[in-house]
Amino acid sequence: MNKEIEQLIASNLNRRSFLQKASLSLGAVALGSLITGQTGNPVKKGSPVIAGAGVMGAPDIPARAKRVVYLFQSGGPSQFETFDYKPMLEKMHGQDLPDSVRKGQRLTGMSAQQSALPLVGSSFKFQQNGKSGAWTSELMPYTGAIADDICFIKSMHTDQINHDPALTFMQTGNQIAGRPSMGAWISYGLGSDNENLPAFIVLVSNNAPKDQPLYARLWGNGFLPSKYQGVQFRSGSDPVLYLSDPEGYKAVDRREMLDALKALNQAQMETFGDPDIANRVAQYEMAFRMQASVPEITDMSDEPDWVFDMYGPDSRTPGTYAANCLLARRLLERDVKFVQLYHQGWDQHGNLPKALVNQCKATDQASAALVKDLKQRGLLDDTLVVWGGEFGRTNYSQGKLTKDDYGRDHHPRCFTMWMAGGGVQPGLTYGETDEFGYNIVKNPVHVHDFQATLLYLLGIDHEKLTYDSEGRKFRLTDVAGKVVKGVIG
Repeated sequence: MNKEIEQLIASNLNRRSFLQKASLSLGAVALGSLITGQTGNPVKKGSPVIAGAGVMGAPDIPARAKRVVYLFQSGGPSQFETFDYKPMLEKMHGQDLPDSVRKGQRLTGMSAQQSALPLVGSSFKFQQNGKSGAWTSELMPYTGAIADDICFIKSMHTDQINHDPALTFMQTGNQIAGRPSMGAWISYGLGSDNENLPAFIVLVSNNAPKDQPLYARLWGNGFLPSKYQGVQFRSGSDPVLYLSDPEGYKAVDRREMLDALKALNQAQMETFGDPDIANRVAQYEMAFRMQASVPEITDMSDEPDWVFDMYGPDSRTPGTYAANCLLARRLLERDVKFVQLYHQGWDQHGNLPKALVNQCKATDQASAALVKDLKQRGLLDDTLVVWGGEFGRTNYSQGKLTKDDYGRDHHPRCFTMWMAGGGVQPGLTYGETDEFGYNIVKNPVHVHDFQATLLYLLGIDHEKLTYDSEGRKFRLTDVAGKVVKGVIG
């Protein structure tokens, strides 16, 4: 049967074969390249498709983490109302930002129109927590309660001042769209430890303000093979689009269809040698296995009440941030390599005090519960939890400053993220900003440094995880990045 299929495919190439063999022109060479699909890194026959080791093989660095969950707070959370306590801003509330502090740093078009940049202190009280003494605001009581399990990085900085390029830069290592996402790189490098679920899964909150858009390219594969892209799980009866069988269609019918399709693809693969064919086969097979695994993992009926209580009341409503945190724990239990949560609504240019109360209420308890839950199940030691956005906020108010209302503009020079588990030193506050919270004065951490460190914790040398495309080797950290050894336990 396969022989007949190969002959059928080959017979349809007579004209192309003639053009290729009858001419030595550049056009024929280009056509041959298109037919064989020889772009990017060649995939060896028999190489892992989805499950098993990735291209890195065995880690050449001792891996401290086996899996990652990234709680991405889209829009740029204000560090001044959450984790970076600055009494100086309260003392100088309403006074103009000194030029000696700003140092000519560029502003967004919104702030550049202001005649003054009035400093604004936080509306919320701060306290120190646990043995580490880490500062958190009253908006983050649950995170404060686990401060001794967390490593706060207060000296993050980025190159981008606007949302789309900053978000793309944080997720892909480049401000221009089209590069592989962080999860795709990790899936490519390490493969998967669960053959019935994708290595990279994405969850987007349905209870968040839609202030800044999210795009599927943020969890895309870029120029990597398509099997490494993130798979979005949605709330509702069909968590993954087009996964369910049509009405009247049985599993045995799908199996027969996939077997026939696999035979066709295998014959085409042997004729052309195109690695994308193997990628398609892998995705079909993964979808078939997910028909059984996805309903099981998204069915929360086996979770006890005390677990829902720990994550908060929203955790009983599918698709909320709290429910997604609980689902993330279930995915991590089954060794999904990279789980990415997105929660929008952190872009407070105005009405900041009221908006932040709602944002923190929706996320604080569940974020802390995820860390606690992983810890009590013995999973935190080898699971890296990351919390943070694409940049921080300014120490001055954007627009009119009143007693009860103010906003903060984008600030790329310094912002706060936190990590827990996965080989990170707990109870640590790393890096420091000046008394105005405007510039970094100790241990700066660039976005590429953060990415290099995350890969290092997974056992990957960021300079060795590369992919050939368009005549050069690409990597997540581009041509920069250094591992931040000071945060590693």
